[in-house]
Amino acid sequence: MAQERPARRIVRGPARGSALLTALVLLLALCGCSGGASGPAGPDRPVRLRFQSLAWQKESVDANKALVAEWNATHPGIQVQYVQGSWSSVHDQLLTSFEGGEAPDVIHDASDDLADFAYGGFLADLRPLLSERLKTDIPARSWEATTFGADGGVYGVPFLQEPRVLMANTALLRASGIRIPTPEAPWSWAEFRTAAQRLTADGRYGVAWPLKDPVSATLNLGLSAGGRLFHRAADGRAVIRWDEGDSVVPATVRAQIHTDHSAARTTLGMGGSDTLPGFFGGKYAMVPLGFSYRQQIVQQAPAGFEWQVLPPPAGADGHHGLLQGVSPQTLSIARDSPYKKEAAAFIDFLLSPANMVRLARGDWMLPTGTRALADPALRTPEYGWATGAALAPGLRPAPAQAVRGYPEWKDKVATPALQEFYSGAIDLDELEKRLVRDGNRVLARYQR
Repeated sequence: MAQERPARRIVRGPARGSALLTALVLLLALCGCSGGASGPAGPDRPVRLRFQSLAWQKESVDANKALVAEWNATHPGIQVQYVQGSWSSVHDQLLTSFEGGEAPDVIHDASDDLADFAYGGFLADLRPLLSERLKTDIPARSWEATTFGADGGVYGVPFLQEPRVLMANTALLRASGIRIPTPEAPWSWAEFRTAAQRLTADGRYGVAWPLKDPVSATLNLGLSAGGRLFHRAADGRAVIRWDEGDSVVPATVRAQIHTDHSAARTTLGMGGSDTLPGFFGGKYAMVPLGFSYRQQIVQQAPAGFEWQVLPPPAGADGHHGLLQGVSPQTLSIARDSPYKKEAAAFIDFLLSPANMVRLARGDWMLPTGTRALADPALRTPEYGWATGAALAPGLRPAPAQAVRGYPEWKDKVATPALQEFYSGAIDLDELEKRLVRDGNRVLARYQR
C-alpha cells in the first residue's frame, strides 16, 4: 500500500556523532564484529554480499526478493543476502554500521540522504565500477543527484523517482466544465488557482494540500516557476537567495487557503494518506500527491469512484515547463566492501531495463533508465502511468539535496517558517527573511 516514505530521524551536523554512538562503535569493535557478513571468499567459498533494501510495500519487497533469488540461482560464485532495512531509521542505522565496520555491501537509500555519507568517505566512488550501459542509460540530470564533491564523484545509482501529480475526482472535473490539463498543455499556477476556485462549493474544497512536510513540496514544485532558493557562489559555497520565482508556489497555496478559501486549512498538518478519505468522500476535488499514491487509491477507493492523474502546474505563466525537483532512490556500495566489483555487477543486473521496470511497477514509481521508461507497461493510460512518464524529462535533482547543512536548515528554519506562513501567522516578507537570513547562518557553519 503506497503512502508517504516514513520520515527519518536525522542526526547530522558539524560535530557528527554522540556518546551513545561512540559507545556502540567501541562495543562492536570489542566484539570482533568488524569483518561484516560478506566474509572472505576462497576457491570453495562463494563471495557473499549483503544487500540492504528499503522496499516495504508487498509488491516492491516481492520484486526485490525475486530478483535476488534469480541472481543467486545464476551466479553460484557470488551469493547475495537480502537484508530488510527501514526508511524511518536508515540514516542512523547506516551511520552506526559504517563506523562499526558492519555496513552492507550494497545500500538502498535516497539521494537526499547521501551527502554526509559521501563527504564522510563512507561510500565508494562508482565511476570506475559501473558499466557503460548503466552510465549512458540513466540521463545526466539524474546522475547529478548522486554526484558530490569538487572532483565529481558518483556515490549512488539513481534508479527510481517519484514526481508530484494532482490526483483529481473525475466526476467533479467533468461537472465543473474546466479545461483538463495535459502534459502537453498543463495549467499555469494562476490557472490552477482558478480551477480550484471553480471546483469549490458548499462543503467541498477545490484542493487539499497535505503539508506535514512543507519544505519538500514547496521547494520541489517551485522549480516549475523558476524558483531554486539554493544557489552556488563563485567560490563554490552554497548560498540561499530569494528570487521572484521562489514566491509563486507558497503565495499560491497561501492564497488558496486564506483568500480564495478553495483549499482546506485542516489538511496543512496532514500527510498524504490522511487526505484520501476526504478525497474519496468528495470533500476535496484535487490532492497534490506523490506518484506512488496511485497504488493506495486503487486499493482503497470505494467501488465506482472515478479518479485521474493530472500534471502539476507549470510555472507562473507556464513558460518554465513541467520542471520539478525529485530525490531519486539510489543504490550505493560501501567504501569498505572488499567486493566492490561483484557488488557493481549485482547492481548492473538489478537495474537492467527489464528489471528496472519490475522495480518501478512494484513501487508504483518511474524508473530513471531511458530504456525502462520506454517500456509499454509504463506508458499505458491506466492508472495515469502515461501522464507520469510524460513528466520524466522535467524531473531534476531536488534543489538543496547536495548542500551540507540542509537537514538542519529544513528542520530548524524552513519547516517552522513555512508552517507559520501557510497558517497565516507571518507574511511573505517575513518568510523570505527567515529562510534566507537564518538559513545562510546555518549553512555558514558547515562551510567554514
